[in-house]
Amino acid sequence: MKTTLSAVALSLLLAAPAFAKDVAGVKYPETATVEGKELKLNGVGLRTKMVFKVYTAGLYVENPSQDGAKIISADEIKRVRMYMLRDLDKKTITDAIGDAFKKNAGSKLAELQPKLDQFNSGVTDVKKGDELILTYVPGQGTRVQSAKGGQTITVEGKDFADALFSVFVGKSPVDGDLKDGMLGKD
Repeated sequence: MKTTLSAVALSLLLAAPAFAKDVAGVKYPETATVEGKELKLNGVGLRTKMVFKVYTAGLYVENPSQDGAKIISADEIKRVRMYMLRDLDKKTITDAIGDAFKKNAGSKLAELQPKLDQFNSGVTDVKKGDELILTYVPGQGTRVQSAKGGQTITVEGKDFADALFSVFVGKSPVDGDLKDGMLGKD
């Protein structure tokens, strides 16, 4: 009987997802599967605004790196999973992402603006505990989805994905500490 219980306990332990990181009480698994590919957790970070904890974010990529430019330029599947630590309205989210997007897009902003507008149309108000997931798939575009339902939209183009992922790990990120965490430099 004791051996059977040990075997059952071991099998349950092995079946449970392995969590690589915990930030602000949010657990991030070591891997995520997208389109049949296993992505690895590159890093996690905490977005703060003044003294307030806003959200945590995990970056999943095919080939982990501490080089943000390399991650952005890679034409591979990548995902940012954002977990909200407070309620945020759509305008707050789109303004923060939009400001960093515009800084990183530079001279390409005019041609990317319609895609940014499309992205903004897919963002909704979020509550504490909600997730916003941004996934780039080569040849398909960037999916914007809320883990609690709602519509999923896809914005086409690697150029858009490059500017969007730059918001997190580019030259002008929305938050430097968040960037360092997502690049595994914490």
